[in-house]
Amino acid sequence: MVNFGKRLMADQLEEWREYYINYKMMKKKVKQYIQQTQTGGKNREQVLKEFSRVLDDQIEKIVLFLLQQQGHLASRIEDLGEQRAALMEQQSDLSQICQLREAYREVGYDLVKLLRFLDINATGIRKILKKFDKRFGYKFTDYYVSTRANHPYSQLQQIFKQVGVVAVVGALSRNLAYLQDNRGSFSSIYDHPSLTIKDPVIEQINHSVQKLTHSTNFMQFLGQHALIVAEDMHSGSDLVDDQSYHFLSLLLNLVNTFLYMVNTYIIVPTADDYSVSLGAAATVCGVIIGSMAVAQIFSSVYFSAWSNKSYFRPLVFSSIMLFLGNLLYALAYDLNSLTALIVGRLLCGLGSARAVNRRYISDCVPLKTRLQASAGFVSASALGMACGPALAGLLQTKFRIYGLTFNQNTLPGWVMCLAWLAYLFWLWISFKEPGHIATENSVNTQSSDSAHRVSGNLEDGLGQPLLLDAKDRDDEDVEDNDDNEEDPEESHKPATSLAAAYRLLTPSVKVQLLIYFMLKFAMEILLSESSVVTTFYFNWTTSTVAIFLAVLGLTVLPVNVIVGSYVTNLFQDRQILVASEIMVLIGIVMSFCFTPHYSVPQYVTSAIITFVFAEVLEGVNLSLLSRVMSSRLSRGTYNGGLLSTEAGTLARVAADMTITAAGNLGQSRLLNATLLPSLVICVSSIVATFCTYNSLY
Repeated sequence: MVNFGKRLMADQLEEWREYYINYKMMKKKVKQYIQQTQTGGKNREQVLKEFSRVLDDQIEKIVLFLLQQQGHLASRIEDLGEQRAALMEQQSDLSQICQLREAYREVGYDLVKLLRFLDINATGIRKILKKFDKRFGYKFTDYYVSTRANHPYSQLQQIFKQVGVVAVVGALSRNLAYLQDNRGSFSSIYDHPSLTIKDPVIEQINHSVQKLTHSTNFMQFLGQHALIVAEDMHSGSDLVDDQSYHFLSLLLNLVNTFLYMVNTYIIVPTADDYSVSLGAAATVCGVIIGSMAVAQIFSSVYFSAWSNKSYFRPLVFSSIMLFLGNLLYALAYDLNSLTALIVGRLLCGLGSARAVNRRYISDCVPLKTRLQASAGFVSASALGMACGPALAGLLQTKFRIYGLTFNQNTLPGWVMCLAWLAYLFWLWISFKEPGHIATENSVNTQSSDSAHRVSGNLEDGLGQPLLLDAKDRDDEDVEDNDDNEEDPEESHKPATSLAAAYRLLTPSVKVQLLIYFMLKFAMEILLSESSVVTTFYFNWTTSTVAIFLAVLGLTVLPVNVIVGSYVTNLFQDRQILVASEIMVLIGIVMSFCFTPHYSVPQYVTSAIITFVFAEVLEGVNLSLLSRVMSSRLSRGTYNGGLLSTEAGTLARVAADMTITAAGNLGQSRLLNATLLPSLVICVSSIVATFCTYNSLY
């Protein structure tokens, strides 16, 4: 793996070489400062101020050159604009218009070069800040960003916000839009914001700008929920081609995701009634719902490891476990056994193959399709969350066949039994094991040495990274270890255990995992206790609860459309993160029962606020998590996706156990008793976010 310093030298344009960040000199400065502080030559305050000045000089050099180049590009566009106006007045022939369009494209290609110049310098600044923090053990990044980024004369903003460059992009796009057809269409990008300019240079420019600004759209925002984000489009590490890609196998993975989410939430409206019918308290529904999450804590690990070798066999095992679990869940009523009910849900949790579904998209879907597949993964989850309660609301009937009872409590189990049986049959006849898995298994049987050399295979969990900009962070990890005695290859290997993965977590990553824990805890409390709370306060029927939960689930996609298409392009992710956390806090506070007369509008309004902003928070949180997490957690069994899954699953388990424990206080105190932990965790996550806010810049 080539470290960033060497890659910087290789990627530099010769004619601009003197204007790039002098990364090698900055690294030497860091080493000198370490020696000087150790020998007492300089104190930390002197080092801080001196290094700030050095970095200021480097940034000023970059910015002044950037402004100069922007001026050159603006002058060329202005000259071309005059030519365009003259041609339009003269009704020039087609060849002249084509020549003018090519001239604009030449400006565009030069602009792409400038954007790449900006990108590599921005990366260098981030890396040297991280290196300084790591070597000195304190938050220089916090100090530097807070003092430079928000200053009215900020040069840092020129690099990271690119206001001037974006203006040049707008001018170029507008003029090319005028010339989009051979005779000049005169369509305006300002009158038609959704207008797509089909031009290769504009596509390259837009990709470069999005990479720089982390701007997003609806598909990308959904992909962030899955923690599967496409790599750099120019990366050469994509091993999946169109010939080896099997759409039906992808569809089967998405259907597995959908059915599992339906299976998770179909019992929520009736779990309290089921527990009462078996002689337990209504609040035991927390144990019934949460037992599936308990088993998922363990199944996520072995499914993640299993997917290194196969995708078909884990999916078959998952379907069988879910079939058996739902069968036992349905039979528990006639067996009059709460134990059978809980064991059935545990078996369902042991069949959770979401790690396999996520891994399949990451490793076996072509790069150009991966973003849509990731969005499909999240959409399938959201649809399953909505369909589960809705389906439960339709199963309000009762009859007996051959001594078996079919009612609102058992029918969810019977329906899911049939669904998983049908899915297993479809899986068996239609799924195709990816070619690189079969090849790897063949190579493994022939020679373990040759298998070790197949670096692109999944033996070590490489494949396609699960996290954003993995290539850049690979270089960064090697770069951070280039002056250590440790072998860089060792520092590049993926984590081999949960403990090893935990040791790789920085404070920023821990805070993002805490936020993820918080939002999943708050959502699980809201959903799992909804039947008990609404029955106690409002006498809602099972059908009413089912409709309420289905409506909540249906808000997921519209909210993501708004946030992904508009909000994330107007505000920084860290700003949306804090705002969403505060809104979740407001929703939790509004949910408390302060008076004897708890009203439906108060409950519904607070539930919608909590749920909607928790969904917004999830997408932004996972986006930031993918940026701040070590590249060593972007691959292997113990990857970032697994860590976030485990954090969310533990939150669900904790929430469901809280509901059952709070039930001992009586149903009149259940709501406030379960909301109190949510409030404490939410406040803690907000405080932790502010402590690491500048590191998310």
